[in-house]
Amino acid sequence: MWAYEATFYQIYPLGFCGAPRENVAPVAEDELAQAVNVVPNPDAPIMKIAKWADYLQELGVGAVLINPPLESDSHGYDTRSLRHIDRRLGGDADFAAVCDTLHAHGIHVVLDAVFNHVGRGFWAFRDVQERKWDSPYKDWFHISFDGDSCYGDGFWYEGWEGHFELVKLNLQNPAVVDYLLESVRHWAEVFGVDGLRLDVAYMLDRDFMRRLHTFTRELKPDFVLIGETLHGDYNQIVNDEMLDSCTNYECYKGLYSSFNSVNMFEIAHSLHRQFGGDPWCIYRGKHLLSFVDNHDVPRLASILTDKSCLRPAYGMLFGMPGIPCVYYGSEWGITGEKGGPDGDWALRPALDEPAPNELTAFIKQLAHLHSTDGAAARALNYGAYRNVVIQNKQLLFERACDDATVLVAVNAVNEPYTFGAGELNGSFVDLLADDAPTVELTGTLELAPYEVRYLLRA
Repeated sequence: MWAYEATFYQIYPLGFCGAPRENVAPVAEDELAQAVNVVPNPDAPIMKIAKWADYLQELGVGAVLINPPLESDSHGYDTRSLRHIDRRLGGDADFAAVCDTLHAHGIHVVLDAVFNHVGRGFWAFRDVQERKWDSPYKDWFHISFDGDSCYGDGFWYEGWEGHFELVKLNLQNPAVVDYLLESVRHWAEVFGVDGLRLDVAYMLDRDFMRRLHTFTRELKPDFVLIGETLHGDYNQIVNDEMLDSCTNYECYKGLYSSFNSVNMFEIAHSLHRQFGGDPWCIYRGKHLLSFVDNHDVPRLASILTDKSCLRPAYGMLFGMPGIPCVYYGSEWGITGEKGGPDGDWALRPALDEPAPNELTAFIKQLAHLHSTDGAAARALNYGAYRNVVIQNKQLLFERACDDATVLVAVNAVNEPYTFGAGELNGSFVDLLADDAPTVELTGTLELAPYEVRYLLRA
């Protein structure tokens, strides 16, 4: 599948485009629709994504993951409409133009799909508020008319994890499932989306995910489904019947924590546990979505104790098994702390234009290694994982498939180090060096402070 060979780039459009944090009052669905064949507005906020297409293509991005751009009450996950783009961002024609531009640059589009819950401004929930028992949509939600909500609706309803601004959908109601699937068809036909990131996939009804899998494969054979998961057994939903991938939060924690505690044994243990060659390793052959930060967690440049570890941390991210995903702006090291007066919005800033630097150039090298045809890409995208040398401050691991082997060497501290291992004998292509020279090794490998080396066995 194309997604297994791509670098993802995540954009939170409401923040990225500088949209107001609260939407205006809800309107009827037909008031959100644009006329057929309307001309896109080049000044629509969502068009900023299209303006970055040249930069993203040059960076080596193969897919843009767009967090919810649909009409919502506030932050995108409190959906009002699953058929139309948020008025704060523009209109449907504007987003269709964005997707066309990305596709013209060879970049796939993956949409953040919120199927577990909607906002209080969702059209069907507003009908229940107005008509109560007489609403034909009352069974679309988990409602009891024997109680009351904290908003005084005259009925109780289930919210997502106690957040009652997020109204939980009843995914066992066939009418709800049909509506959601037809929404996906609409996204594929109108916007040309190539896949979905399923919000809180760990909570979704499993039968719904099975049906979604079948439905999307009929739309597009290579339509990708990626679930948001935190902990637990990812195999329960990443399998041949449900999802193609999920977010690898276990290794997210291991990545930054290993650098902060100067203990590479942590990430080495997690990677072997997940992808190693022993029979008990649990995710061999799977392609989980790997990241060092996203719209829900602190920026890597903020959470790292030693900011010089940005480069080796990204070296780990792109060298380990999985689909690497970069959060907008982090490729040049912007900061962002979770919490505070701005809450999560501090993680989701408006950025006018790219500001690439040396870190960006390094990430560009890594991304192109994944997407360029050749032995290195095969090893990095599909190769098995094996720890070779583990030290507190350094890690050497192998990614190997039938016809290609890449050794990834990481130095996490401000002092040189020399690896010694039998695997370091022979001829190697030094993939990250200028002009990728061939080097001869005799059992040792020298690393400068904070250096990362990718060595392809010649």
